[in-house]
Amino acid sequence: MQAAKTKEPINVSLTLMDDRTISVSLDSTSTSAEVCQAVADQINLRDTYGFSLYITLFEKMWSLGSCGKHVFDAVSQCEQEMRRQGKEEKNVPWRLSIRKEIFTPWHDCSVDPISTDLIYRQVIKGIKLGEYTSEKDDDYVQLAAKHYYIQFGAAYKKENVQKVVDECIPTPLIENKSMAKWIELISSAHLEGPYADGTHSKDSVKGKLVDSAQQKWPLDFSKFYEVTMTSGPPLPKSRFVLAINWSGIFFMDGRDKRLLELPYIEVKEVQMVSEGHINSQSMRLTTVRGEFVLKSGDTVDFTALIEKNLNGLMERSMFALVQHDVNKPDNPTFMVCKRGDLLLVEKEYSTDESWIKATNQRTSSSGAVYKETVKFLPTLSKPTEEMLDLLSPGQKKTSATQSAQQRDESVAPISLKEFALQNFRPPSKDVGRQGGAKGAGREKLWACSREILKQPLMKSLVGNSDLSYLACNAFTAILKYMGDYPIKQARAPIELTDQIFGPATQHEALQDEIYCQIMRQMSSNNNRLSMERGWQLMWLCSGLFPPSPNLMTHTQRFLISRPKDPLSAGCLQRVQGMLSKEPRKLPPHIAEVDAIQQNSTQIFHKIHLPNNTDDLCEVTSTTTIKDLCHIIASQLKLSSADGYGLSMKTPYKVVNLDEEKYFFDTLRQSSDTPKKAKKVKEGNTANMPYLVIFKRKLWFNVTPGKDLVADLTFHFPQEMPKYLRGYHNCNKEDMITLGGLLFRTIVDSDRTQFVMIPRMLRQLVPADQIKSMSPEEWKKHIISSYNKQSGITVQEAKIAFLQNISSWPTFGCSFFEVKQTCESSYPNILWIAISKQGVSLIDPKTKELLVMHQFNRITEYSSDSNYFQMTIGTLLRGYTFVCETSQACTIEDLFKSYVSMYEKQREAILPKNHMFF
Repeated sequence: MQAAKTKEPINVSLTLMDDRTISVSLDSTSTSAEVCQAVADQINLRDTYGFSLYITLFEKMWSLGSCGKHVFDAVSQCEQEMRRQGKEEKNVPWRLSIRKEIFTPWHDCSVDPISTDLIYRQVIKGIKLGEYTSEKDDDYVQLAAKHYYIQFGAAYKKENVQKVVDECIPTPLIENKSMAKWIELISSAHLEGPYADGTHSKDSVKGKLVDSAQQKWPLDFSKFYEVTMTSGPPLPKSRFVLAINWSGIFFMDGRDKRLLELPYIEVKEVQMVSEGHINSQSMRLTTVRGEFVLKSGDTVDFTALIEKNLNGLMERSMFALVQHDVNKPDNPTFMVCKRGDLLLVEKEYSTDESWIKATNQRTSSSGAVYKETVKFLPTLSKPTEEMLDLLSPGQKKTSATQSAQQRDESVAPISLKEFALQNFRPPSKDVGRQGGAKGAGREKLWACSREILKQPLMKSLVGNSDLSYLACNAFTAILKYMGDYPIKQARAPIELTDQIFGPATQHEALQDEIYCQIMRQMSSNNNRLSMERGWQLMWLCSGLFPPSPNLMTHTQRFLISRPKDPLSAGCLQRVQGMLSKEPRKLPPHIAEVDAIQQNSTQIFHKIHLPNNTDDLCEVTSTTTIKDLCHIIASQLKLSSADGYGLSMKTPYKVVNLDEEKYFFDTLRQSSDTPKKAKKVKEGNTANMPYLVIFKRKLWFNVTPGKDLVADLTFHFPQEMPKYLRGYHNCNKEDMITLGGLLFRTIVDSDRTQFVMIPRMLRQLVPADQIKSMSPEEWKKHIISSYNKQSGITVQEAKIAFLQNISSWPTFGCSFFEVKQTCESSYPNILWIAISKQGVSLIDPKTKELLVMHQFNRITEYSSDSNYFQMTIGTLLRGYTFVCETSQACTIEDLFKSYVSMYEKQREAILPKNHMFF
């Protein structure tokens, strides 16, 4: 603000890694890139790539990069942190410094001695402070030996070695091993090392030390981005940190645990994916390990960084891979090569020519080859044989086929034959098309068959005609889903999965039958496509209900005996996990079916928020509504998930979702088409459009200004519409003050919008009060209020709005318009307002509070169709209030939630107060 006000630059001191202090001039628009360039110009730094501006406050330091980030935005954050800690903002002890943040894969220390010296000093200081650590003492010894040579040359003095120990060995390591021991180790490394003869220049040794640090600590010289993987091969987590450095791309769980490491040579393509949301774009990362789609607010930045490294490596690479066979070329100077051959390209070749000279590493022959027939690999070192197998699709397939044959010969997958002998019905005499040999029928019951069932497999079901019919019907659907049975008319996969799993979710006796039918079709089945779909069904089934204890061991053995199948381990984990959970009540949701059909075991669901934004959350087959609420609260960094809830909006209704139920069960249950709606074909109800909305449901412990994320994402966008609909009883002064605040939330500081106020009154004033003054009068008062609030931001205006209305008795109430005839002293049309205080009945015309019933006085409550009723009990009498409303179920759910909240609070307090009773 000072810089903007005076319109003069401010001189700021900045520290370099060699302890020099540089003065730079900043104004209110200065960016980190401009500061880095200004410093580079002053100290004659030529190799500027990877140097970034850092800001430090107390013990916390973070990078501002070398980009378009405004320096004073970071300073403002420091001041806000001081304000949060209750300290004065005037003398905030922030400091600026320049550090090396990231290397290029082709970094060359000989290019710029000044750059190398700064990095060298950063490494020495970082080792001493514990920023760069190693599990091997020898790493410290070798770096210290180089540091000794750089500082003191080849001549040996014990006191100089002690200085080196003090400068670059972490204090805890000195205390653990003793100063004398470190002096001995470093002395030996120096005297017996390659620098004892003194023939090496100090700059070259600095370069070697920097190279060692670059190789040893790639993650410490990385850029980090928080991402969400929306599709890709299975990983332990879908939300993780993406680390990009000179060696490749890392998927990290925190700073230490690596989920996946991708060298640049494994990357096939990087592509931005347009989603229409500027603030959260996606990148498609195609690799030899699969295709990953990553979503982040920094997608543009890290995509550009990856592309820069890939392009730079390919420009400098001497290794190329032949893309297709070249047989008997017309020109004898051109060599014969096959697809997948690795070529070592001669260093000197013209980029303008259409051909290059190279040596085939397979045949050792040399010659020319057209550039269009090869692909340069993004690597500066020769790929290993294992890497070439990954990069050469043809060779990979052959290898995979051979290994598959070897696996089939050495490991026999376990079937249900043993279980069938004890638990399956006797085989039918009619064995159909698969043969009439004696014993073939028995084998048919546990091995793959294309014949439909006329009786269930489990002998326990044979006597029950209803369940037998459902079991046979399910097996027919399994055959159709797996492609083992002809289908006359195309059917949606969800229709078939409903037919397979729907009856089993309603009848526990069918659950083992479904497991057995699926495993039967996956035994002795040589059809690859059929097996893929069988695994899909097993995946879906294992997330619905577990096998019985009698079948569990056989199911586990079945899955364990197929370790190479991609879904085997996941199915085993899901089956075992279901043992400690309640079974699902409904068959798989369409999102589950679509995901597994696309070979994805991860499902991300869009959650809509009241401020018109949305978030992607990972959900599983057994994620409950309560689980999902905590996941969303964690992702949004809310202080607590208490009081929040999920609702589902369809074209026909809005339904609050029960926190104890499974997410996908509630979606299916809530999306059923009502009877009055137009009839649709069976199965299409699963495709009905719907929104899942996360919002504050219970308004307790809400103090505006305490949780800014909650205020801006939920409290303001939920309370502001209630105010504008006229639910609150407020005076003229309140409305003028709030009108000015709401106007600022819409236009910010744009005073040219004053003329639009008369047209914006529905966005600024309660609907029933607009006509209480003329539009021009409202305009005059709102402008006056707006001017009094000068200097506050849009966010601060929203918080101020909440703080103004938070003292009203109706703040945080949920309002419902109802019709009643049971109480003659009340108007026919009433508002029911539900809050933490209880249930209020309000006259809509006067906004007068007629009565307020606390929850402990309401003895019963229920809803039935479009009617809601509650029984209020007193010492003298009790009476029942009945009203008509289309939101009866929502009112009952809200009652239940508030009552449950108070019961939980009471249970938490009572044991402490009554522990001796």
